[in-house]
Amino acid sequence: MEPYSMSGGCQCGAVRFAFDAPPENVHVCHCRMCQKAVGGPFAVICPVLKSSFRVTRGAFSWFRSSDLARRGFCSNCGTPMIFDYPDFPDIGVLVGALDQPGCVPPVVQYGIESRVPWYGYLPDLPGDKPTYSEDPMGFLPRITASNRQHPDHDTEHWVPRPADR
Repeated sequence: MEPYSMSGGCQCGAVRFAFDAPPENVHVCHCRMCQKAVGGPFAVICPVLKSSFRVTRGAFSWFRSSDLARRGFCSNCGTPMIFDYPDFPDIGVLVGALDQPGCVPPVVQYGIESRVPWYGYLPDLPGDKPTYSEDPMGFLPRITASNRQHPDHDTEHWVPRPADR
């Protein structure tokens, strides 16, 4: 059996993590708490055993979203990355924080009572244009020149550029 390894982190690179065991029960969660936690219509959560999970740079900041759960995020850039029941053996990694989010497809959906009504129509929407394929305002060169986002791979050293004030 080949070794398993996945890594990820926040948008600025201050927090990085890795895990060495495949996730189980990767799921889409539509509950209202997850919607608010990720600022989107749903979260995609990749549960991994805590014994295989490690922080490789920085540290999570935590928000206790209930008496049972807490959410880990980067205090520097605000990226949400973790959903955790502290007493459980696994930790939920948010798939969008992974370096290769396409490698962990969801297998089930939860919280469907809060699913947004237009969710089922997403496959019917046009979707054949890459980001900034139409850029009349010239955003792409400006974003490229000022990009503060950490690359989607581990780096030995990374210092986030300070935000312009």
